[in-house]
Amino acid sequence: MVQEWKVEGMDCNTCAINIHKYLEKQGMKNVKVNFATGDVIFEAEEGYSREKISNGITGLGYSVADRLEPVTETKKKPFLSTHLQRFWFCLPFTAILMLHMIPGLHIHWLMNPWVQLSLSLPVYLVGMSFFGRSAYKSLRNGMPNMNVLITMGSSAAFIYSLYGTLSGQAEQYMFYETTATIITLVFLGNYLEDASIASTQRELNKLAKSQKVMANMIAFDDQHQEQIFPVENTQLRVGDLILIKNGEQVPIDCKILSGEAHANEAIITGESTPVHKFKKDTLIGGSYLTDGTVKAQVTAIGQDTVLSGIINMVRKAQGEKPPVQKLADKISAIFIPTVLVIALATLVVNWFILDAFTPALMRSIAVLVIACPCAMGLATPAAIAVGMGRAAKNGILFRNATSLETFREIKQVVFDKTGTLTTGKFKISGFHSTLEEKEFQRLVYSLEKFSNHPIARSITETWKSAGPINWAKIEEVKGYGMKATDKEGKVYWAGSYKVVPAGQETGQHNVFITRDEELIGWIDVEDEVRPEAKSVIDFFHRKNIPTILLSGDKKDKCEALAKQLGIPTVIAEQTPQQKLDKIEALNAAIPTAMVGDGINDAPALAKATIGVSLSEASQIAVESAHVVLMNKGLRNLPMALGLGKHTYITIKENLFWAFAYNIVAIPVAALGFLTPTFGALVMGLSDVVLAINSGRLFVKKVV
Repeated sequence: MVQEWKVEGMDCNTCAINIHKYLEKQGMKNVKVNFATGDVIFEAEEGYSREKISNGITGLGYSVADRLEPVTETKKKPFLSTHLQRFWFCLPFTAILMLHMIPGLHIHWLMNPWVQLSLSLPVYLVGMSFFGRSAYKSLRNGMPNMNVLITMGSSAAFIYSLYGTLSGQAEQYMFYETTATIITLVFLGNYLEDASIASTQRELNKLAKSQKVMANMIAFDDQHQEQIFPVENTQLRVGDLILIKNGEQVPIDCKILSGEAHANEAIITGESTPVHKFKKDTLIGGSYLTDGTVKAQVTAIGQDTVLSGIINMVRKAQGEKPPVQKLADKISAIFIPTVLVIALATLVVNWFILDAFTPALMRSIAVLVIACPCAMGLATPAAIAVGMGRAAKNGILFRNATSLETFREIKQVVFDKTGTLTTGKFKISGFHSTLEEKEFQRLVYSLEKFSNHPIARSITETWKSAGPINWAKIEEVKGYGMKATDKEGKVYWAGSYKVVPAGQETGQHNVFITRDEELIGWIDVEDEVRPEAKSVIDFFHRKNIPTILLSGDKKDKCEALAKQLGIPTVIAEQTPQQKLDKIEALNAAIPTAMVGDGINDAPALAKATIGVSLSEASQIAVESAHVVLMNKGLRNLPMALGLGKHTYITIKENLFWAFAYNIVAIPVAALGFLTPTFGALVMGLSDVVLAINSGRLFVKKVV
């Protein structure tokens, strides 16, 4: 069973790696740890001990919260429990200690070692209550984290200064301000890092905050009079009745029982144009009624709502690690021990060369505090979080981070026809049958009402019948249509030309109806081309990405549409298996994206390098897709491609900065060009640079 936890206290990728290793040692599978968001997801066997695993993670120096739930309000925390609070506590002591460093400012009492000790001691104790405790737990478990470096650096300066104070040699050994500035600046850096990471999560947080609102619940008193009273939407249950007024947020997924309204679903689809909703239509929790008032019945609650599904999908996708992150993880795993060795070597070599312990120690401390494993760990998650957030805001859902990265590799795009390049909305343009008109319409309605195909839905909407046939058996056969058997044993088909027995004239029609292998009627329908289809096709051609039309429809209809849209290659009259074979062949040549809608596309969507499904697709198609477009159209397909490309570029920029920073900063510190104080400041700001660079994805032009 899948477990989703929130773990607090992770400060760098090393922390995430330590938790990952621990969970795998405990037998957990498919472990995903995202230190940027604190999300921990893993699969556990039935009957596993939650308490044991939780205590183990606590023993590593972290705290486990309850199962992931939407965060709608900030919990009140005790004093000195956040990086910002610790920074403000330490700042006055550190500022006073630094006064004597100002040229021309001579404050004699500040030169007293006991005064400096009394000023630095509170800072050191607060620092050790966080860094020291975390470092101790990580070392005890054989999994050193970044706080080991901070603890060793600040403790070395403090103990060295304390030795000088107690031995009466304070003038040569006094570096209390180094201890205080390291701890204070690292607290500041950690706060800035947390704030920067939080900014990359802002779009996801907007979705989460919209989940907890008030609802107008409808109930009936003893006299059966309708009463309306406000409740939190978390108290609603499936089947409850609610009233939604003009201008209010839809509190939860529901179905309209009476009334009609226009709903703004931009929070889900990214499309701000209101959608007209009628009786029996579904309203999505988080959307807004721009006009109209409706009574509705709750259809889903909690984790089963559309909004929760989107949030969980994005969270899980952010927890995925794309291939480009693997090298950074391998280096992060050995980074802390490597830095400790370098710091020790710096101390020994400089002591030998300079023949003086104090400057050698300062250089060694500078190495410890300037090294930043967080930068390597943050490079990918920060970019992924922003890319996913912007995608979700615009109605684009990536199932995992790999899909986001893989999209940039696409060299050709294959489109299905019906419901993809066309709107999926049809009208009956003509029909003929050997049966009476009413009987024929009743028969067709009874067959097609069980299908999810867009043509079937349009026919059943037009030919609604009061008395549908009760079949003994009915099933949908991929690539053919609906097959039913009545109580007398007669077999009926409603589907493509493939259902017509060989030798019988079919003509150019859309839907054929047979009874016991005899053609008894046909239906012609017209579908409309999506208004954005031509511009999307032109976009790919401008990018030198060829397009292909792959459909099960008649060749002449496919060729006519392809000519209208400018698609050069047409592969028509394909069964689901043939579609799958074609996609496999195309994939073998170059990375291929498949854009489809419907049951017939599901295997091909799953097999393509990237499978893209539209939100109106049937559930099986959505589940098979790697990317879901929620705005009921192709408009954001170019943006999905652009986000994939630019997110990958941002990841590479971040990784370059992270590696370049450590490769340059550590030797510079070892050679004595940076003091520990300046090193702590630079280290704190290094992660902010990554977050700022990642944040550019929010506004960067990607199409």
